[in-house]
Amino acid sequence: MMREREAGINVSERQRYATQSAFGILMRKVYLWMTLALTITAIAAYYVAHSGFIFTLLNNQAILWGLIILELVLVIGISAGINKLSLTTATILFTTYSVINGVTLSSIFLLYTMSSITRVFLITAGTFGAMAVFGYTTKKDLSTMGKYLFMALIGLIIATLVNLFFKSTGLDLALSYLGVLIFVGLTAYDSQKIKQMCMSFEYADEGAQKLALLGALTLYLDFINLFIYLLRLFGRRN
Repeated sequence: MMREREAGINVSERQRYATQSAFGILMRKVYLWMTLALTITAIAAYYVAHSGFIFTLLNNQAILWGLIILELVLVIGISAGINKLSLTTATILFTTYSVINGVTLSSIFLLYTMSSITRVFLITAGTFGAMAVFGYTTKKDLSTMGKYLFMALIGLIIATLVNLFFKSTGLDLALSYLGVLIFVGLTAYDSQKIKQMCMSFEYADEGAQKLALLGALTLYLDFINLFIYLLRLFGRRN
C-alpha cells in the first residue's frame, strides 16, 4: 500500500513538473515569436520606405488593397486553420504576414518624423509591457471585460469604415482615443487568456506550440494596433 501511494505521489510530482516545464517553454515561445514578428515588420517597413517601391505602393491603390486583403486572409487562415496546419507551415504564414504588414505600414516613415516614430514606439512598448504584466499577474477574471472590448472593437471597425467616406477629423481623433483604450484593455485580457491556455498543457508538443504561436499572433496584433493609434495621436508629421 505504501509503495502504491509513493508511486502515485511520484507520478503526480512528475506530471506537475512536466506541466510547469511546458508552461515556461510555451510562454517563452509566445513572446519570442511576437518579438521576432515585430522585428521583421520593422525591418520590412524601413526597407520599403527607403526604396522606390514605396512610391509604387502609394500610387497604385490596387496593390495596396491587394496586400491588405492578403493580410486579412492570412490572419483568418492561421486563426481558423491552426489545428490543421503544421507548426512549420503556421510559422511560415506568420512570418509572411509580418513581412506584408511591414510593407503596408512603410508609409508611416513618410508621414511622420523618425524621432516621433521612435518616441511613440517606446511609449507603446512601455504601455504594452505594463498591461501584459497586469494581465499575467492579476487574480481578477478579465473574460467579461474581453467580451465588451470585442464588441467595442467591432464598433471601432465599423465607425472607421464609415469615416472613410465622411473624412471627419473630429471623429478620426475620437476613434484614435477609443482605439488606444480598446487595445490597452485587449493586451491585458489576451495576456491572461494566453497564460491560462499555456498552463493547461502538460507537454510542449507541436499542438501546444501551434496554439502558443496563435497567442503570439494575437499579442502582435495588439501591439501593432496600439502603436498605430498612439502614432495618430502623438506622432509628429513631416
